[in-house]
Amino acid sequence: MNTSINKHELKFGMISVFLTGLGLTIVSPVLHFLVKFYTSNPSSQATAVTLLTSIYALSVFLVAPVLGALSDRYGRRPVLIISLFGSALGYFIFGLGGALWILFIGRIIEGLTGGEISAIFAYFADITPSGARTKYFGWISAVVGVGTALGPTIGGALATFGNSVPMYAGAAITLLNAIYGYFFMSESLEKSKRSSRISARHLNPFIQLSNVFSFKSVRWLLIAGFLIWIPNGSLQAIFSQFSIDTFAWQPVLIGLTFSIIGVLDIFSQAFIMPRFLKFLPDEKIAHLGMISEMIGFIFIAVSAFTAFYPVFIIGMIFFGVGDSIFGSSFNGMLSKSVSASEQGHILGGSQSIQSLARFIGPIIGG
Repeated sequence: MNTSINKHELKFGMISVFLTGLGLTIVSPVLHFLVKFYTSNPSSQATAVTLLTSIYALSVFLVAPVLGALSDRYGRRPVLIISLFGSALGYFIFGLGGALWILFIGRIIEGLTGGEISAIFAYFADITPSGARTKYFGWISAVVGVGTALGPTIGGALATFGNSVPMYAGAAITLLNAIYGYFFMSESLEKSKRSSRISARHLNPFIQLSNVFSFKSVRWLLIAGFLIWIPNGSLQAIFSQFSIDTFAWQPVLIGLTFSIIGVLDIFSQAFIMPRFLKFLPDEKIAHLGMISEMIGFIFIAVSAFTAFYPVFIIGMIFFGVGDSIFGSSFNGMLSKSVSASEQGHILGGSQSIQSLARFIGPIIGG
């Protein structure tokens, strides 16, 4: 087990998750405005936006456990770098547009390489001591939160120069991250700790998913996460359309409000989680996170009937805090449950389950 952390590895990892968060959210405020050129009415626009969200999640579902298994066998570095190059290509194609089907192709390519987050979590599991893993996973969430907070704001601002500009910015950011990793990322998984072989069964996402549920110690944890991620995916998919239809908001304001989630990630990991970890186990923290999310959904539902945006913002605050503390405690419990050679497997499987929920949720919301 690691007793110390290489500062260069930690620095690279934090930069990677920051740029991943920024690249993912920079496009969120303009999705509706890109789609409206290829649809005829608000209903079909909402359906197209949520399907674009769902197809991304479905693609991640299919590939995340595969990438996790590949990283267990061949190391984190090649899987992560190749995935980032693919994500950059997906953003670029999405920005080019020209037809609705081209948007879907770009989103699918981005999703098929979007399972790199499982390799990132496995990378951090490699370089951090087990006892401090929940804390570091919490800081990963906070750093992603910084990127998430800046992404929608920058995306909304860049949209003033054209709705495709945030997509090109996302491509550039992800490409720079891949280049940085190619030159500076060291391999974190020693050859002696890698899986001895990989078979066709490891590349079948449905078999991998069933294997993940064979870990009895985390089976119910994964089910709880699945049930939480369904409404979360629904909310994030319809956020822009809901804001436009209910409050008549424009991209900049949508981006600023969406940034609340990222800001609360930072706040939660800087002030709430350190205090919780002193007195509460991961399980109790996860329970508190779920309760906070439920309260948030109640406020958001009320705002839909009242069209009173302060109620919506209060709901987003409760949701953001709950989502942050649930996510870090969830990943901490999950990582501690398996050995070093299974980190990619279990975290990739978790990402796959999350993506399946985020495939179902947007369809329901749309």
